[in-house]
Order: sequence, then structure tokens, then C-alpha cells
Amino acid sequence: MKSFIQFIKEAATSPATQASRLGLKGDGHGGWYKDGEFVAKTEKGRLKFYNKNQRQGKDPDQGSDEAPKAAPQQAAPAAKTEPAAAPAEPQGDFGTFADGTPRRMPAPTNADGSPKEDRGEVTLTFGRFNVPTTGHEKLFQQAQKAAGKGDLRIYPSRSVDPKKNPLDPDEKIDLMQKMFPDYSKNIVNDPNIKTVYDALKQAHQDGYTKVRVVVGDDRVKEFSKADTYNGKLFDFTDMETVSAGERDPDAEGIEGMSASKMRKAAAENDFKTFRSGMPKSIDDKEAKMIMATIRKRMNVEEGWNLWEIAPKFDWESLRENYVNEIIFKVGDIVENLNSGLVGKIIRRGANYLICVTEDNMMFKSWIKDVNEKVENYPGPGGIPADQREIGTDAHREYVMRMTGTKEIRNFINKYKKKTKSN
Repeated sequence: MKSFIQFIKEAATSPATQASRLGLKGDGHGGWYKDGEFVAKTEKGRLKFYNKNQRQGKDPDQGSDEAPKAAPQQAAPAAKTEPAAAPAEPQGDFGTFADGTPRRMPAPTNADGSPKEDRGEVTLTFGRFNVPTTGHEKLFQQAQKAAGKGDLRIYPSRSVDPKKNPLDPDEKIDLMQKMFPDYSKNIVNDPNIKTVYDALKQAHQDGYTKVRVVVGDDRVKEFSKADTYNGKLFDFTDMETVSAGERDPDAEGIEGMSASKMRKAAAENDFKTFRSGMPKSIDDKEAKMIMATIRKRMNVEEGWNLWEIAPKFDWESLRENYVNEIIFKVGDIVENLNSGLVGKIIRRGANYLICVTEDNMMFKSWIKDVNEKVENYPGPGGIPADQREIGTDAHREYVMRMTGTKEIRNFINKYKKKTKSN
């Protein structure tokens, strides 16, 4: 099994991205053409070019792994001829990047219309973090290693509902910054970043020309599909999705901690398990207040179903409700809880859904990774998040209602004082 470092070393630009950059067109079987002539083939995840050995007007056998043989040598002409000029690099319609790679979209500009400075590479991660756990800190550590001395951005999703996402974005980010002070400046609270695609578009607009997305091993394949939109929604010379490593959800301690396990522990009033998912920076009193908040958000006093709040712990019930078409019907609006994409269900599979967004982006989701979208859900405080600006009376009253106690207000105020003094 490859280590995280191996993933970093071996990660490379995808053949499709490289071919698109060079203006090549694929035949759907690994072959790539330029002006009707065969020039390259996808082999073992890389582009292999055949320009030097290609016989003009004759494409090599696409079923062969061997490079096409060169044409037989012809007798040298009596008179010397000038060597043919090397083909010019394609310039594209939007100029080039600093390394000469053709742009496929207009370069981002400043307010005065001047092109933005090339900021190089950015590493980002996007996730629900609902509830934040010590397991998430390991993800941030791996993302920081991948970023090296480059920029790192952590984007919590904006998902909020009483079952799988009990904390709203403001609460969640306040808690994350308290739990993970080493990454507080990297955690981005931007109401406009609702999906991983929004995060990538923002990175493009900010002037970054290379991007690395770090996610859990089970989400690499799903997030890698963003590469399909490179040159359409955003434009990078290089994109890669890197695994932060595998994790055994049944393991003890940090290695097995997950948000699902935390929600399950809160619903069962199992403080011992819940406390094990909180870092040492959170004391027992604070941890109990947080668990009480989670319980209140999930309305556990009114009854709850495990398959709704933590489906991976009750897969059979989730599957039964799905097969009986109690949930996730064709035409329903759902949210992919990994990527943040929201779309209408157009097809139901055995245990997955095919959905399409308002922008006609199609995505596939396992039923455990989606939630029915609650339209215009105001959040647990009863006030839309965009109306809870810090420093206003509405925000103060909202915070005081979070658990119905004064202590939670003091907890957040205490944290904010510490932040200002740093």
C-alpha cells in the first residue's frame, strides 16, 4: 500500500489535462490527435508521444503497446536542405501562463484591469467537519505536509440540517478554530464557498496556477473528477488530488474517530466516547457543553434514528428505506455531503444516485453520502447565517440561544479574547 509521501511523489498531471493544454483531441480509446494526425497515446496513466517516429498520413496500431516503427531510410538528396523548423508552441486564445502553457480561460485581473500576480501553488481541503474531531486534525497535518511552504486553505462546507449537520457554519468554524489553533488562520469562513468547485474557482480568481486537493482516501476518486472542469470553471496548469491516508473507522482512539461516531455518541449521551474525539485544548466542561449543543440540534429528546444521523452505523435501515422509496425519490433535491453539490435526482441505482445541478453538472453519489436538501433552512438559531454578523444584537442573542445557557456565551467570548490577544 502506498504511503502518503509516495502519493505526493508519484502524483502527476493527468493525461487528459496535459492533452487539453496542448490542444489535442482524444478518440476515446487512449489516442490523441492534432489536426487529424495521431501524435500521442495514453499509456500507464501518462501521455506517450510518437511525433518523431510517426509516418505522415498513417496512424500506428492503437491496440499495440509498441511505438510505431520509423519509415524506411531514404537515400540522401544530392543537395543539402535546411532542417525543418520545429513546430511553434500553441498560444491559445487567452495568452499563456508564466511557464508557456496556453491558457484556456481569461487570466484573473485586479480591480484596475491588470493581470493578477502568479501566486504559484495552493493546497486545499474541503469537508463537512460536523462534528469536528481529533481525526480531522490528522487530515490537516497531512494537508500541511503536502503544502510544504506553500499556502494551505481549509474550507468547511456550509451544510446544515438537524440530522447529519447539526452545527451551522459559524458555530462549526468557531469550534474548529478553538480545537485546532495551529490551523485557525487557514480555516476559511466564506458563505460563497458552498462546494469544492467554488473553492477551486476562488483559487483561480486569486491568481493561483497550480492546485492540490487533499482528502481522505475514500474520496480521492470522487474529488479527482474536478479535473474534468479544468479549463472550463477554472484554469490551472496542474491539478492533483492527494490521499491523506486510510483510516479504520473501527479503530480505537484518534485513528478511528469520525464525525459520525461523534454524532452517534452525542445521541446516545455517551460522554466518554464523545470526549475521546475532542483534543486536549477542550476541557471536560467545554466538551459537555458542546455535546449538549449537538444533542439539542438533533432533537434527540423527540426521538432519533441512527440511519439518519450516522448512516454508516445502520446501513441496513438506510438501504431498506431507500429500496422502499421512502427517501431519495426521482425529482428530489439532494446535497452531496462530500463535495457540497446540490442537484435533482434523475436516476436511482442499487445504492447510488445520479443527480444534475442547476448548472447541468452531473454527479454520482452513494446514498450514504447525500442528504435531502432542506430549502431555506434558517439554521438552529432560527436566523439565517447571513443575518448573524458578529457584533450585532442578533448575533449575541443567537449565541445565547445555542444551548439555552449563559456558559456557552462565556465560552465563545473567552475564546475570542484569546484570539485578539494573539
